[in-house]
Amino acid sequence: MRPHPPRTRSRRAVLAAAASVALAAVAGLALPPSAEAAETAPIGFGAGTTGGGSAVTVSTLDAFKTAVTGDSAKVVRVDGLISLSGQVDIGSNTTVLGVGSSSGFTGGGLRLKKVTNVVVRNLNISKPLKPSDGITVQASTKVWIDHNSFSADRDHDKDYYDGLLDINHGSDYVTVSWNTFKDHYKGSLVGHSDNNASEDTGHLRVTYHHNHFSNVYSRIPSLRFGTGHFYDNYVVGAETAVHSRMGAQMLVENNVFSNTKVAVTTSRDSDVDGYANLRGNDLGTAATEISQVGTFTAPPYSYTAEPASTVVASVTSGAGAGKL
Repeated sequence: MRPHPPRTRSRRAVLAAAASVALAAVAGLALPPSAEAAETAPIGFGAGTTGGGSAVTVSTLDAFKTAVTGDSAKVVRVDGLISLSGQVDIGSNTTVLGVGSSSGFTGGGLRLKKVTNVVVRNLNISKPLKPSDGITVQASTKVWIDHNSFSADRDHDKDYYDGLLDINHGSDYVTVSWNTFKDHYKGSLVGHSDNNASEDTGHLRVTYHHNHFSNVYSRIPSLRFGTGHFYDNYVVGAETAVHSRMGAQMLVENNVFSNTKVAVTTSRDSDVDGYANLRGNDLGTAATEISQVGTFTAPPYSYTAEPASTVVASVTSGAGAGKL
């Protein structure tokens, strides 16, 4: 008798997988990305960011400072949790990559100042004492912040810690994806003040997708002057989440807001209102304060926004350090 070739997948499994894809196509839905299928390159305004090349692994602060200096292409792997006082400057053409699920920095953070082509992935960044942010992106371009876990606590005054992730001084082409932001007052500020129009106008193009904001009071994000695309994020326990101000344009798409008072506002705290377009969001019981509907409706890049109905499952399973 002629032996049959071995089957790698059963006919039933193949048919089930095909049916699942077909059902999603009929419904007009994108299948949610899995944690195992993390992007190898950024989607959004930060597309084209590649980071470094040759790799070195460090486990001390001194070794880390030496490794990230300069603009040569490099991958700096951080093995273990390193205590910081202040911030460490990162050179251009650098990838900073945490090893495993518990490596990173506490007490301070990283600064990307006047650099380009930087990737920061798979780090735990906690309790950045003022005046240090967890990550500051300043006058820099082509940045990818991906699969990190940012956290502090809300046991102190709101100014005890600084921002978890701040992007300012005309920075541009940034993607913030698959991160967790937890237990903080001031999450992510884009554009540091109302008085910086000359530097920021025409810049501060930032994409946030598949991030989980939990027990973060505000700035999710707060954007001045720039252009922001906020899609497929999960926000829980915010007072004020997305904040568009000083003429900023925000597209807020297919996000889920839970236990949040104000999901989107364009009319708070600045002399000039911002603009926002909303589509496909699950607002829960959250209010919106949209004083101006914007013109930013079609981002200039390819992306697939999964529906709000699958965002919670995707983000809770895939966001944060240790999920690459």
